[in-house]
Amino acid sequence: MYEHIKELEDRIKIESQKIKDIRAEISKAVIGQDYMVERLIIGLLTGGHILLEGLPGLAKTLSVNSLARTIEAKFRRIQFTPDMLPADLIGTNVFNPQTGTFSPKKGPIFANIILADEINRAPAKVQSALLEVMQEKQVTLAGETYHLEKPFLVMATQNPIEQEGTYPLPEAQVDRFMMKLKISYPSKLEEREILNRVSSFDQESAIKRVITPGEILTMRTMIEDVYVDEKIKDYIVDLVDASRNPATYDLPDLKPLIEIGASPRATITLAIAARAYAFLQGKGFVSPQDIKVVAPDILRHRIMISYEAEAEEKNSDDIVQTLLSEIPVP
Repeated sequence: MYEHIKELEDRIKIESQKIKDIRAEISKAVIGQDYMVERLIIGLLTGGHILLEGLPGLAKTLSVNSLARTIEAKFRRIQFTPDMLPADLIGTNVFNPQTGTFSPKKGPIFANIILADEINRAPAKVQSALLEVMQEKQVTLAGETYHLEKPFLVMATQNPIEQEGTYPLPEAQVDRFMMKLKISYPSKLEEREILNRVSSFDQESAIKRVITPGEILTMRTMIEDVYVDEKIKDYIVDLVDASRNPATYDLPDLKPLIEIGASPRATITLAIAARAYAFLQGKGFVSPQDIKVVAPDILRHRIMISYEAEAEEKNSDDIVQTLLSEIPVP
């Protein structure tokens, strides 16, 4: 086993140069936001969809656009609006009067990387059209099923639901996002550097393509080989199960704060994201610290808080931090 890990880490060192190239290209346009960029790369390397939440102007769209520019793949930006229809997303059948037949006109969803901008401004019927796309990586159009090309990834941005004209996403759709990232303001020094960059020239146009879809799929195979010990797997299951049955883990104070615990999909994606994070650190194995780093992004949107939690001004992040501090680490 140790020989396998050492061999994998040697391969990771070679592949990590491509990750450095991606970061370098993105940094031409995006200042700071290292947390967001790292999580976007994790999503890219695992095929996990990413939901970015933050106020307007925090480089959410710019970051996804910059990442897409580094890849030799099809990229589509879709602006979600209240008057949007499912056909605007997945396409429709068009009648040809010359032949008297219908032919499919595929929508913008048929790409490798989708930027769903302000996703929570669209109505429920549009959100439902995304469910099959995000889970099965396929589209059903007029009874015909079309499989999407690999890699396929949805990176969505949304403004906080307190913003005017926004609506909460359906729980089933939110659960399909591997991670939900909460984006904050840059530091004062970073904002000063942003001012310098914007005043000079358009760095976004200078971003080069440095990786191919084939190379991404190769790295995904390597991530699948990252070793996860049995005790680490038990730790992952304990974290997720404790969000459903806190009293079992001697956390009775959490029970009235949690309306719905994390789904089994959280268990699966937590292991996958931890593998990818370990890969980015140049490791061939997952440690408990890797779990703790990615767990908030995996769990925050899968734990539904109760009215009592809202009354106590608690949110899902508070609950996740309690779980991480109280559940014994192997």
